[in-house]
Amino acid sequence: MTKPQTTSKSAFWAGYRDCLPFILVAGPFGMLFGVAATDLGLNLVETMTMTVLVIAGASQFTALLLIEENAPTFIIILTALAVNLRMAMYSAAMVPYLGKASRGMKLLLAYFNVDQSFGLASVRFPLETGWTVANRSAYFCGASMAIMPFWVLFSYLGAAFGTKIPDSFALDFALPICFLAIIAPALRTLPHVLAAFTSVVGALLLSWVPFSLGLIIAAIIAMMVGAWSEKWLEGRKQ
Repeated sequence: MTKPQTTSKSAFWAGYRDCLPFILVAGPFGMLFGVAATDLGLNLVETMTMTVLVIAGASQFTALLLIEENAPTFIIILTALAVNLRMAMYSAAMVPYLGKASRGMKLLLAYFNVDQSFGLASVRFPLETGWTVANRSAYFCGASMAIMPFWVLFSYLGAAFGTKIPDSFALDFALPICFLAIIAPALRTLPHVLAAFTSVVGALLLSWVPFSLGLIIAAIIAMMVGAWSEKWLEGRKQ
């Protein structure tokens, strides 16, 4: 039996459906950011502007932590950008699949390039060898449209009504669960595992470095270990 041809519409809804489970952690994650931002003194407009423009929970929380530590502005910006450098790596990984999209579509995909959409796409795209660039673009957009409205909505709820949320709700569980759900399926090769292990160990050992700069150092070391191990494996195959 011939497999029905995938349309952009069906690919979009496939991405949307695949991303729906992430709502369970994206909601509390966004709400936690809204609460933390307002507790730190940001007003509703500032909080929502950061949420809509940045759309990267890890770097947003990093910025909040550094603001709380009264870090210099350039350190806050540099560290937030460094944390968000993973988006550049995400983009590079998507080039073989989305590199031939139109310029306008690339701009849209760049805005929609979040952890969840990349994580799903990096697993799904290699399996769907018959998909066109339009199918992949639609899938990527569908995944993002499933998660992003909830991120914005719950950030608003946290900022507007955060003071009324009981401490017993423990919203901070969402942050580690969200990233574990994204990272775990991607640990398919030895270089991936070594890079992840190195980043964890490095972040723990360098936690004493001021202004959370230990995270940046650990990430750089992890990338070097991952690149070295991949080169070593290729050398052994040859």
